[in-house]
Amino acid sequence: MCTTHALSVPSAGVPLEKTAIERRELRPDDVLIDIKYSGICHSDIHSAYGEWGGGIFPMVPGHEIAGIVKAVGSEVTRFAVGDRVGVGCFVDSCGECEYCLKGEEQYCTKGVVQTYNSLDYDGNPTYGGYSQSIVVTERFVVRIPDALPLDAASPLLCAGITTYSPLKRWNAGPGKKVAILGVGGLGHLAIQYAHALGAEVTVLSRTLDKSSEALGFGADHYFATSDPETFAALAGRFDLILNTVSANLDVDAYLSLLRVDGTLVHLGAPGTPDQYNVFSLLMGRRSIAGSLVGGIRETQEMLDFSAEHGIAPKIEVIGADQVNEAYERVLRSDVRYRFVIDVSTL
Repeated sequence: MCTTHALSVPSAGVPLEKTAIERRELRPDDVLIDIKYSGICHSDIHSAYGEWGGGIFPMVPGHEIAGIVKAVGSEVTRFAVGDRVGVGCFVDSCGECEYCLKGEEQYCTKGVVQTYNSLDYDGNPTYGGYSQSIVVTERFVVRIPDALPLDAASPLLCAGITTYSPLKRWNAGPGKKVAILGVGGLGHLAIQYAHALGAEVTVLSRTLDKSSEALGFGADHYFATSDPETFAALAGRFDLILNTVSANLDVDAYLSLLRVDGTLVHLGAPGTPDQYNVFSLLMGRRSIAGSLVGGIRETQEMLDFSAEHGIAPKIEVIGADQVNEAYERVLRSDVRYRFVIDVSTL
């Protein structure tokens, strides 16, 4: 075992504090990573505050991890000391079920092992990226291209793949009209990916406050959803709508914006159930769907695509002593657009 410094949540809703945790000794297929940056995801806050239930405390959040390989096990073949690497939302899966074999480990039938707030297959709790180092099996490590700065790359390990994967799954590209609902930590990346894939991109946001930023990220159009004329003007227009916000919607109103066979894909999870009229689906053969991040193969594809097209999140780098304040700012939507922890400050 090796000791590493970390930021830990002692119990639900309690501020993070500096502590020390133990990482396992290297197994033959393990990679030891010196963590340089760890992004803050809204799901970290939900978990730390105990809002989703089932929290394992003390908890070390963080599943947007970027760093440098410090050591490798005897059977590791894909990585070497000094490589720039990342770890996302998961650190293990069975590797044998139909979904793992398809490269969709997030849907592992045995149950994927999350990077934190989870139990590994040995029954030990997992601790995330708000720490100086992590040990991860080689299958769940991805390579960060040289063209991506490590600090900006870290949020791509969750926010990036969360938005890239459904755009690819629902064939966003030339000739397709895609709407992005929300210009936040997820939305500002979704705009960039949809634009780079060649789709016609429309942003839907409550007000016009972020219109210039959204257009700068690659949006072709921008509409305020607080204006009731928006829904009349855009009726039946879109092949795909990505909902990147976690608030409850007037689902019927957004379904009315879809073409025949269009799909509304939810990426955020509101605290209470949405409601809709089934006729909103029947009358246009429309669909409602959800999407959970992406597998390791697709995550590597997303990183390579990001490097090729110059896609990166807009970030604010903070020190370890600013994380509790950052949580409060996320809840106030007071960040453009993702916080990243400089782990050297731990």
